Amino acid sequence: MTLLRFIFSAIAIVAGTIFGVASAQETASGWRYTKESMRPFWSSDVITDEPILFVRDIQTGESRGTVLFPIDQVIAVRSSAGDVQYTQGVDYRFDRGSSELVVPPGSRIVTVAASDLRRPANSQKHRLTHRDGNGEIMFGAKLEYHQIQTHVTYRKSRSDWPLEMPRFDAATLPKTLKKLRDGEALSIVLLGDSISTGCNASSWGGGAPFQPAYQDLLVQHLQSRYKSNVSLKNLAVGGTSTPWGITMVETVLENRPDLVILAFGMNDSAGRTPKEYGDNIATIIERTRASAPETEFILIASMLGNRDWTLLKHDVFPQYRDKLAALCNQGVALADMTSVWEEFLKRKKDADLTGNGVNHPNDFGHRVYAQVLSARLIDHASDQ
Repeated sequence: MTLLRFIFSAIAIVAGTIFGVASAQETASGWRYTKESMRPFWSSDVITDEPILFVRDIQTGESRGTVLFPIDQVIAVRSSAGDVQYTQGVDYRFDRGSSELVVPPGSRIVTVAASDLRRPANSQKHRLTHRDGNGEIMFGAKLEYHQIQTHVTYRKSRSDWPLEMPRFDAATLPKTLKKLRDGEALSIVLLGDSISTGCNASSWGGGAPFQPAYQDLLVQHLQSRYKSNVSLKNLAVGGTSTPWGITMVETVLENRPDLVILAFGMNDSAGRTPKEYGDNIATIIERTRASAPETEFILIASMLGNRDWTLLKHDVFPQYRDKLAALCNQGVALADMTSVWEEFLKRKKDADLTGNGVNHPNDFGHRVYAQVLSARLIDHASDQ
């Protein structure tokens, strides 16, 4: 086992043991599903609760952060828990048509110095050496990043999103869609790593607003749109990668899935070649279909981790995505989070999007995962 895979495994196992995995049914009071929160960000006029981690300029005392799109109107700026609403002109300001918010000295909005996001070398349980050699990235085992991020809800002034996003096509996953449309029970199995256990969603961490992880959001969204009883068996385990996924095929089959979601890549990047990764995913599909030929699949190309972590290899993620895309045909669809994250990081800091500082999404990231997945299964054009 490489050092990187050991660290990923240790982080995930410790987190999962201490904090558990919260399902939609186990989520504490405070979270309420809404159709608006699951409307695809790329096609919606309003972006709900987009996070910013405001980093303070030590010279001016001001803090600045950006949202994904130019702003026409700020609807609300709130603490990540949702319990404090901030006042425009007092706690923050913005120029219409800009994507930047400015937080003045004395604002109630939480801000941090850049140095607050670092720790001395060898001071944390997991070595997260910063790429510039100056100490380590601060690791957030629970909701440490969530608590210093601020949520912005705003109306876009324009939708300049360059990526081709997944579109609803009933022919892509025909058997799954037929069951949903006919109101038949649908069985989903999720196989993946710590991201798919729900790590760093606020419900997983036991804090407000108690938003469920992406897989539970997906189930909620499907059940709100169809009359089917949708069940999801989550077999994800932190620290795992595609070879482990192959060993789990029999367990997958025991759950008689109509749809299998495969979500690997973050831990594979520790040293697995794109060919090995693609071959392993193909093996999982082939062995599943050998016993259950009607099974359909969604393949998730992983989000990106923090580029400032020296041990994380970023070059393989687009290559992993391309291997997944090559496997897609009728009954096998791609959920491309890699390309989405690449574009996110052109517009925002990793600290805005991270749940733990290195390789997990925050609440917003979990919602985007669910939005991209649901775009394969729900015709959102009717929402416009």
